[in-house]
Amino acid sequence: MSVAACFLVLVGGFLGGVSRFALSGIVGRRIGETFPWGTLIVNVTGAFLIGIATGLARSSGGIFAGDLFRDFVVVGLLGGYTTVSSFCLQTLNLALAGERRSAVFNIILSAGLCLAAVAIGFWTVKP
Repeated sequence: MSVAACFLVLVGGFLGGVSRFALSGIVGRRIGETFPWGTLIVNVTGAFLIGIATGLARSSGGIFAGDLFRDFVVVGLLGGYTTVSSFCLQTLNLALAGERRSAVFNIILSAGLCLAAVAIGFWTVKP
């Protein structure tokens, strides 16, 4: 683990975390926070972007194939952006509040859409 890699993960994580905070807040204010729509949107877009980054790394050379690209984009930026831990906590809170149907809906919708988004992102850049 190089100093450059650590720095890229640090900067990427900061940018990803701030982006997650901003987008989730915007969605929450516009749609409401009864259901965790902000977290769902962040996770689906993050999955899509991780698919694109992975597809670019596999299908092209240069900057996209390097470890530093992966460290900055996938580990730092998108690792800081996606919110699986928030998803789990919000799903548990729905279940504990007696909103079991919403909890199950959140699990199915999040897993299905995120898996689809990763695949679409990957196949979007595949030659």
